[in-house]
Amino acid sequence: MDGYLGSYATLGLVAAAGVLVFVGAFGANKLLRPAAPAQPPGKFLAYESGIDPVGGDWAQAQIRYYVYAYLYVLFAVEAVFLFPWAVVFDLPGFGWATVTEMGVFVAVLALGILYAWRKKILTWT
Repeated sequence: MDGYLGSYATLGLVAAAGVLVFVGAFGANKLLRPAAPAQPPGKFLAYESGIDPVGGDWAQAQIRYYVYAYLYVLFAVEAVFLFPWAVVFDLPGFGWATVTEMGVFVAVLALGILYAWRKKILTWT
């Protein structure tokens, strides 16, 4: 029974050491930092692309940025699915089935990019 609970004691000691390091680091930070750090004027203003904020904080974004992000995610997922397919392709008995499945997968993605291209979504102007 002692050997069984001994592993829990080790885990408890490691957790206690972690808590002590955490508390010690934050305690040292509180003791060593200035009492009231000086804040430069305008530190908490919204800032983007080197342009000072003008007007309200709500602005509409064009939908094409979301479409670019969606297309990027779509093709990143395609790349993730291609790697396991390449590994399975070499296994015996999976040859033509995997080629057919991947052909359908890539065809659907090709139709998606063709649709985006035909709708002129991929133009930046």
